[in-house]
Amino acid sequence: MNRCLTAVYMGVDIDLVKMKNLIEETWENDIVPSLSEYIRIPALSPAFDPNWYENGHIEKAIQHIADWCKMQDIEGLTVEVRRLEGKTPLIYMEVPGKLDETVLLYQHADKQPEFVGWHEGLGPWTPVRRGDKLYGRGGADDGYGAYASLTAIRCLQQQGIPHANLKLIVEASEESGSPDLPAHLEALADRIGTPAMVVCLDSGAGDWDHLWLTTSLRGVIVGTLNVEVSSAGVHSGDAGGIIPSSFRIARNLLDRISDSATGKVTVPELWVDIPQSRIEQAEIAAQILGDEVYSKFPFLEGVSANDDDLSQLILNRTWRPALEITGADGMPTCAAGGNVLRTNTKLKLSIRIPAGVDSESATDLIAKTLTENPPQGAHITWETEHPADGFHAKPLADWLHSALTDASNNHYGNPVQFMGEGGTIPFMPMLQQQFPQAEFMITGILGPESNAHGPNEFTHIPASKAVTGCVAEVIAAHAAQKL
Repeated sequence: MNRCLTAVYMGVDIDLVKMKNLIEETWENDIVPSLSEYIRIPALSPAFDPNWYENGHIEKAIQHIADWCKMQDIEGLTVEVRRLEGKTPLIYMEVPGKLDETVLLYQHADKQPEFVGWHEGLGPWTPVRRGDKLYGRGGADDGYGAYASLTAIRCLQQQGIPHANLKLIVEASEESGSPDLPAHLEALADRIGTPAMVVCLDSGAGDWDHLWLTTSLRGVIVGTLNVEVSSAGVHSGDAGGIIPSSFRIARNLLDRISDSATGKVTVPELWVDIPQSRIEQAEIAAQILGDEVYSKFPFLEGVSANDDDLSQLILNRTWRPALEITGADGMPTCAAGGNVLRTNTKLKLSIRIPAGVDSESATDLIAKTLTENPPQGAHITWETEHPADGFHAKPLADWLHSALTDASNNHYGNPVQFMGEGGTIPFMPMLQQQFPQAEFMITGILGPESNAHGPNEFTHIPASKAVTGCVAEVIAAHAAQKL
């Protein structure tokens, strides 16, 4: 590990021992217990809980995080729970700084559904610590973010280190595509101002040995394809061969957008030319990660990855479109399935799209492709959920690249690494479009097997501590090069 005891940013000294001690004590004695209670709250995002307001889980999660934030010993900290009619609540915080610039820190409190396959003794709403890992839904994605952000600020204030005006938001609709966030941002526009830098802790990590900066994010198209062929289910022995199978027609429609033999999305408009710099970064990441590029996923024995080239696998998940069927209606369970030709097949599609593809135009194209000229006159409908664009970061400012490198060395013992992520954070392209001059620090703790959205999600506590320190140092470096 790096043995440096002091970090120096343009004449500003940071006592790393003092910083790490504060981070260690706060995480172990304060954050882990509070984050565990947050995990217990089934705060499903509105897309998965239409009755979120009546059920009150999102409100409880927001209040839980806000109450913890209010107790932090941070000079000038204000904490508000903002509410708009018909929208999920949002926590808005401010910490005044020593220079007339703004750093915006983002996180979210809503969660993905439970999913199945949790190991014995684990569950989505049951916090369990096993060594370095705190299991449970939402801890790493992204409930820990507010805790880490405020602890980073405490580290700076404890040592009298200058920082910019800090604005923090914790939203509650991110896992639904952030449909409620624009209204909150509009209401807060005058108070947020123009951020010079954005810090987001809702992303991934290639391993636990480096700070990983996210250079790109894919966008997403989510919608429901419904194929209807009859008004009532009928005996498959009687109607089979006469009434067309709704499943066969659905499969035929999916062939219009994806090659079932290879999984390749076949709609040219969903592809982009991958920037050469990102290809080179993927090659470096592949060298560092090795087989962990794919071995971190729970393959069954004998199942192979989509490519033998590790760098191509990284580009597949970060810069190329991909289709997955994430839900289905109209089908009984295998145990309950009788010899009946079903009336319809309804499939939920998730189509990841690379940065640079306009999600609205792409959604219109997918809808047209799937619904026009329906086979055998089947009734085809497509219902779109909230689409989201991808994100491609601009080149880093020299000071930020240097600060990230130093921070990663100080807290991980290794230099920062760069890689795109395959998921979507809708707020990032929103901010990039609105504030094109802002610098972005997008990182996170969703590393190997952390499995956000799936079973056995866990928060890697040592990585969380390291990220906390890195955020503190980058905020300090931002102020240092301005003062």
